[in-house]
Amino acid sequence: MTPPRASPNPPIASGDTTLGLLLRIGFFAVTVFVAVRYLIPLLYLFFGLQIAGTIGLAAAGLTANVLTLAIFDRRPLVDIGLRLARASANHFLFGISLGGGAAALLLLAPLLVGEGHMMLRPHSEFTWPSLIFYLITIFFAAAGEEMIFRGYAFQCLVEKIGPFAAVVPVGVLFGLVHTSNPNANALGILNTILWGVLLGCAFLRSRDLWLPIGMHFGWNAVLPLFGVNLSGLTIEVTRYFYQWDLPPLWSGGAYGPEGGLLTTIFAVVLFLALYRARVRPQQAAIATCLNEPEAV
Repeated sequence: MTPPRASPNPPIASGDTTLGLLLRIGFFAVTVFVAVRYLIPLLYLFFGLQIAGTIGLAAAGLTANVLTLAIFDRRPLVDIGLRLARASANHFLFGISLGGGAAALLLLAPLLVGEGHMMLRPHSEFTWPSLIFYLITIFFAAAGEEMIFRGYAFQCLVEKIGPFAAVVPVGVLFGLVHTSNPNANALGILNTILWGVLLGCAFLRSRDLWLPIGMHFGWNAVLPLFGVNLSGLTIEVTRYFYQWDLPPLWSGGAYGPEGGLLTTIFAVVLFLALYRARVRPQQAAIATCLNEPEAV
């Protein structure tokens, strides 16, 4: 069996000084902040909320990763885990099946037992072009958040301080940035933290961004298709909205299912499914410690 091909560039963080690592992560974080602070409002002025909040996130993640890689390491963007290969496609599709399947089961189960109902939304219409546009923008939003939270800076931390020492604090940060979402509640933030840790573990399993992007995209795409809020945001895609008979503790209330105990249960199930799944990892270019058998 031919061993995986190593990156032509040397490891980044393992032999780097703490100051060098802090400079990289600091530059990355500042670039993300500036892009989000100024680019998204600019896009909002010209294209509206959906473009600004989705394409803007992708642009922020792309800009931060490209600039940091080019300035500090002279590496291509694909080194953060975006190489195109058969394994990449397999991981992306498997991620969609995990995230999208979990979201669908979460909403289908109450429908089947009569605790949820699909209600016709008044004065609404459905078109295929709008559905395609919705799926494209949701994909860019998921890819953008993964490039920001599981991209270059996260992978440098994995290499420097270890996989799980990096996954947990970044997962907490991922949850905390959602506190400003409409109708955010404590359980919703906890569930988002769980999802942040879950997506970090997905990167550790696949050693690329395609698996976490697929899981993130699948989950985010399916929820509004059933007419529920996504992290507090109402996105009208179909002619229907989801009416719960369950109390807000389970349904999530105005925040959407991510604010309820059903999502907590499904997040735990996804951890188990991810742990038991047969995932063929790729060769990590930045978090090279993951390429060692004992670290997997």
